[in-house]
Amino acid sequence: MRLAPVILSLTLAAAPARAETRFFAYDPADRLTRALTGPLTFEVELGLFGRTTLRRLYSTARTGQADLTVGSPVGVRELLGRDAVEGTVYGIALTGQGRPLTRALCPGADEAWLAFAPVRAARPARARAVGRWSDGVFRECAQLSWTFRGEWSVLPTPDPTGP
Repeated sequence: MRLAPVILSLTLAAAPARAETRFFAYDPADRLTRALTGPLTFEVELGLFGRTTLRRLYSTARTGQADLTVGSPVGVRELLGRDAVEGTVYGIALTGQGRPLTRALCPGADEAWLAFAPVRAARPARARAVGRWSDGVFRECAQLSWTFRGEWSVLPTPDPTGP
């Protein structure tokens, strides 16, 4: 019986080595999502027990990407509510195309976060955008939804002429 804790600790220690990066392509499911994001490719890290973590969003039709970081201030969680289906919150890094994405999702906000329902292959994706304005107030900006288009084996190269 002493062997079980040793095996469990070895399995958990090896978990980062098992992470696999995948690219899931999505199309906007409604007019608002189409206007704010267009088609996107999510860089997804698959972890132990099927856990997914988003690392980056890529514009599928144009050149552009935004890095995501896991976590948010308490104010975002309070606004979403404890029972929100969108359980994982990602901060949009303000480097690269992150600032323009923040401004598109939450016009006038200084920072923005995306709260995602679990992202799975062959399933629709859903997120809520929350912003923080210069007065420190958090506001929900948009509810976004996408339909699953497919999975890329490598990151696609966008068409430089646009859609």
